[in-house]
Amino acid sequence: MYVVLVYDVSKDENGRKRWSHIFKICKKYMSHIQNSVFEGELSKVQLIKMQNELKPYINSELDSVILFKSRQQKWLDKEWWGKQADVTSFII
Repeated sequence: MYVVLVYDVSKDENGRKRWSHIFKICKKYMSHIQNSVFEGELSKVQLIKMQNELKPYINSELDSVILFKSRQQKWLDKEWWGKQADVTSFII
């Protein structure tokens, strides 16, 4: 399946250290395309392995990881891991 992973790690509570671990794990499975964005073809098994490796480094109170997955790039399912962004906070 085609996967796009986007993450945002808080700078609080060892955020830099968590960010480094998350970056290295994602780089192992996918291509780094922009700051905290990765993409690539993954099997279901690879996706589960990556998710299990990431879990210890994601603080669900402070961080968020968004996973877009699809058989084709143009049709994506959006899945949130951890804290969801408040989209209304961007309204002025």
